[in-house]
Amino acid sequence: MSTLRSRLPAVTGHRLFWPLVVLVLLIAANTVYRPSFLSVELKNGHLYGSLIDILRLSAPLILVALGMSLVIATGGIDLSVGSVVAVSGAVACLYISKQPDQNSLGGVVTALALAFGVALLLGVWNGTLVAVIGIQPIIATLILMVAGRGLAQLVTQGQIITVNSDPYRTIGVGHLVGLPFAIIVALAVTLLVAVLTRRTALGMIIEAVGGNAEASRLAGVRARRIKLLVYVVSAACAGVAGFMMTANVSSADGNAAGLWVELDAILAVVIGGTSLAGGRFYLGGTIVGALLIQTLTTSVYAMSIDPQTALLFKAVVVIVVCLIQAPAFRARLRRRTAPPTPPTTPAEQQKEQVPA
Repeated sequence: MSTLRSRLPAVTGHRLFWPLVVLVLLIAANTVYRPSFLSVELKNGHLYGSLIDILRLSAPLILVALGMSLVIATGGIDLSVGSVVAVSGAVACLYISKQPDQNSLGGVVTALALAFGVALLLGVWNGTLVAVIGIQPIIATLILMVAGRGLAQLVTQGQIITVNSDPYRTIGVGHLVGLPFAIIVALAVTLLVAVLTRRTALGMIIEAVGGNAEASRLAGVRARRIKLLVYVVSAACAGVAGFMMTANVSSADGNAAGLWVELDAILAVVIGGTSLAGGRFYLGGTIVGALLIQTLTTSVYAMSIDPQTALLFKAVVVIVVCLIQAPAFRARLRRRTAPPTPPTTPAEQQKEQVPA
């Protein structure tokens, strides 16, 4: 029992403990409300179920949040990922819609390559403004957040571009080896980012730049290149997420695609334990945060919560999670709930003053 009590603070103090607890509670609440929530079925070699749907719908947010984690680790922020999502999806759908055969695999691959290249250019634009010119990240990315949304509407000419392409639809709703293709893509990108940042010196360099850019520069680290790189990676992840979101509905809406996904991505990163001050990042925590947010969103719709209060409900849950996992808040709460120390008697005070 004493061993359990000594280990309990270390367990509850882990950055992922409370997000995982809230995630489990959300799953339990959904199961009580809808007993079939945990059921997973195999139909025609494909897995179906509410949990599978949550994983599939979480894939775009996971991708965007992974890129956001690296940006935040350098002490920056990227508010433009939603616009990059819209632009990449619009460019891909526009190219496919112009093809005589929209089911042509070559045409779809060309559209993806073209849209991905545009996303990389937008990442270079952000990185240049922040790393080379020296504009504050929140201002530099706010520029593209506004201009990028306008660019997406310019590509679509203010219309919703609809495509009828089976290869492109596979990105959003297709399956591979029984799992949704979007989950496979998110898993592959996660593993790639994890290998590059945790099995090489890249992750340590990113954290060094975020901890103290000037000190890392004096130590021989090219901080500007690292900052440029993370914004390009963030845009690349957002570009792939744009393919998923537009393929999921087989259409591109320059005004609505990826709207507010940057806020969900930032929340996922913060819930996962990464500080907005930079210097450290936790990919595992980011994924848990993204899953929590998507589970919360699914719960709101599944429980038929009023749309006017859905966002407020979501905000309250996120605030609670952030508070209970904050060390300063938990320490203050423990001080208030701890039993008061009994006052010492005059005899005890005199005994304490007597030298041994």
